[in-house]
Amino acid sequence: MQTPRLLTIGLVASAAAMAPATAVAKHGGGDDVRANGTCSKGSTAKLKVGPDDNRLETEFEVDQNRNGVRWKVVLRRNGRVVVSTTRTTRAPSGSFELRRLLSDGAGKDRITATATSPSGETCTARATV
Repeated sequence: MQTPRLLTIGLVASAAAMAPATAVAKHGGGDDVRANGTCSKGSTAKLKVGPDDNRLETEFEVDQNRNGVRWKVVLRRNGRVVVSTTRTTRAPSGSFELRRLLSDGAGKDRITATATSPSGETCTARATV
């Protein structure tokens, strides 16, 4: 009768892996918040957000391991689009990074970064600071 339990654990783990990552914890002894994102195919994504002179320094990285792919990237603060641009993956790692200083609103801010490739792959990462 161990099979149903293993199946349940596998289903829970699969569902957790498919959900977009959200980070609220501080890392590295500083005030930066880091979140590993999720991608619909084989790429990886991560988001780092931290304070910088009353603004939020935001760094979003997607690693596809393929050079020359142009991604559409959108950053949102509290659900509102604050950046919409494109980035192209570059050598040597086949990745891109988007860095922006965003306004720091009163209270907690939820930063969401989303990137979409021409093939339809989507990567998303979220952090609350």
